[in-house]
Amino acid sequence: MAISILGDREFEKVPSIKNKVLRVNLNENIYGTFAEIGAGQETVRHFFRAGGASGTIAKAMSAYDKDFSDAIYGVEDDGRYVTEKRLKKMLSHEMKLIEDRISRYKQPNKIFFSYANTVATIDFAKKYKGHGWVGIKFQVTPEGEFNEIILHVRFHETDARLQQLTLGTLGVNLIYGAFYKHDNPKNLLKYLYDHIDKDQIEIDTINFSGPQFENVDNRLMSLQLVKNGMTEAVMFDAQGNNVLPAAILYKKNVLALRGSFRPVTKVNMDMYEKSLAMFLEANRVNEKKTEVIFEITLSNLRAEGEIDEEDFMARARLLGSLGQTVMISNFKEYYRVVEYFSNYTKERMGLVMGVNNLVDVFDTTYYRHLSGGILEAFGKLFFKDLKVYLYPMMDVKTNTLTTSENLKVHPRMKELYKFFKYNGKVVDIENYDESISGIFSREVLRMISQGEEGWEEMLPEGIAEMIKSRDLFGFSNNALEIES
Repeated sequence: MAISILGDREFEKVPSIKNKVLRVNLNENIYGTFAEIGAGQETVRHFFRAGGASGTIAKAMSAYDKDFSDAIYGVEDDGRYVTEKRLKKMLSHEMKLIEDRISRYKQPNKIFFSYANTVATIDFAKKYKGHGWVGIKFQVTPEGEFNEIILHVRFHETDARLQQLTLGTLGVNLIYGAFYKHDNPKNLLKYLYDHIDKDQIEIDTINFSGPQFENVDNRLMSLQLVKNGMTEAVMFDAQGNNVLPAAILYKKNVLALRGSFRPVTKVNMDMYEKSLAMFLEANRVNEKKTEVIFEITLSNLRAEGEIDEEDFMARARLLGSLGQTVMISNFKEYYRVVEYFSNYTKERMGLVMGVNNLVDVFDTTYYRHLSGGILEAFGKLFFKDLKVYLYPMMDVKTNTLTTSENLKVHPRMKELYKFFKYNGKVVDIENYDESISGIFSREVLRMISQGEEGWEEMLPEGIAEMIKSRDLFGFSNNALEIES
């Protein structure tokens, strides 16, 4: 028998934390455990204080000592405790105990859950603000399959006690959302910040799994994180999995390509291949310790108004099919991209861009919000061991080639450009494929949408077939069938 866990009405538009807890506690079917490590038992404390917890809480624990933690959940190969793998072990272990110890014969209507977090709050020196993994494993019907919501947080508050309080509130929001908002993951995501300011805590990774979320694309959920201002950037791998930026970038050399990739063209891939070869050779870096990131900025996604989420998904899938790691950011300026990478690595960096992008970098209008203007931005952009790899541009009308040698910036920026150019901060991409230099994404997009022929040859192998099979970017198989 399916048990509804949705009440007849909502308490109020934004329920208080106490009301959220009471709604869970007073539901006679919701029953589970809490395992919290690293910031006290801040989430379960709300459930104890609200009243009615005896029908909700099977067990609350905090395996604070590492030896005790290892004895319960096992030893991690890397010896770390604040990891996604550790959190999943905690959730699975606690859920197995519930199923082993609670008789379904006696409790046929119980809906089980296990909530867990493993976090490191700010250190005494206040050098590292802390981070953590938070998750819930839960049912929506008795004896139904389990679902999981797992997220990674970065603390921004500079006081451990405040971080603990914020984590407790987030935990309540997650548990409440899992049971009462699971039918709308986008809204569930927003409600995680009920009674929390976005400058208190950052959610930079979230993954939904299980039968309740079988139609949820976690890349789309990543987009929501950036779109809602919950984080500045998110990443996902070629398989479409959300990945923790720190895990990808930590102590890595980074080469980043920014673009709309609408769609990804042979020029984009030529930029990637040729710049990577130069980056590895010039810096004598280990390719295995180098990450290439294809970045799509939110400003590009909003180029034609409100974000078209399906359009975003199309770009992400195409890049993923080429084996690329994708980053979605809200960074309009390049120096902010460099600052972001610098949070995770001190190794070498490279930015790959076309001529028009470099001209924009020297546009002072982008830096009016900075007290130091363009000089402050360039200090942040180039103070590290960073190079810009410039892809030449061919003007097919005049048959002229623009490189770093004849690139024209605003007259007032001419000397500043020369300074960076002749100090080796801007280098031309060598051995580029001249035969494809006239390909532009916007032209390919126009040809696709207007049903013109010949655009297929402008794209990497396999991309045209994906566009056609999924009717992407205005392509219509139906139109072709009607014409034939």
